[in-house]
Amino acid sequence: MATDQLLRLFAEQNRVRAFAAVALGAETTEQVAEVAGLTPKGTAVALLKLREQGVVKTMDDGELRVDYDLFKNLARQGEEPADEGPLTGDEHTDMILRTFVRGGRLIRLPAQWSRKQVVLQHIAEQTFTPGVEYPERIVNEKLRAWCEDGEVDHVTLRRYLVDLHHLRRGDGIYRRAKA
Repeated sequence: MATDQLLRLFAEQNRVRAFAAVALGAETTEQVAEVAGLTPKGTAVALLKLREQGVVKTMDDGELRVDYDLFKNLARQGEEPADEGPLTGDEHTDMILRTFVRGGRLIRLPAQWSRKQVVLQHIAEQTFTPGVEYPERIVNEKLRAWCEDGEVDHVTLRRYLVDLHHLRRGDGIYRRAKA
């Protein structure tokens, strides 16, 4: 997430209040609503946007947490040029890719399925040449490069690429279908 996206995210008062409630220890939607003084609907909408942008995450036990690692990464990166990131020429696709892919690395996979498909297609197109056969060892190596410092491992990424038919697998050999 670029700094300007972060600023736009927090330009809406309900999101700021919901984020502050989570940062101060609210662990459930109900607690966030109570602490932030928001309606249930206002809380749900604010938390949805905060989760989509990755600043708040839901833990395995269902509790809400601020994703402090995201802020640490932003601080380490400093201000990024506004035009950094993959460019396809499609504004919507570029926005998705800039959010989830940075410097040839997958920051994290989007929760929203349509966005996840965009990111996975980009990874397949940037990583594998159509018609070329790749042994599993090479596929793993190429996908590990996307996963460094991210939340997703190369095995999960490979499974998604195969499930979505970006890669075909047979006898330990992977191929990207010809475009």
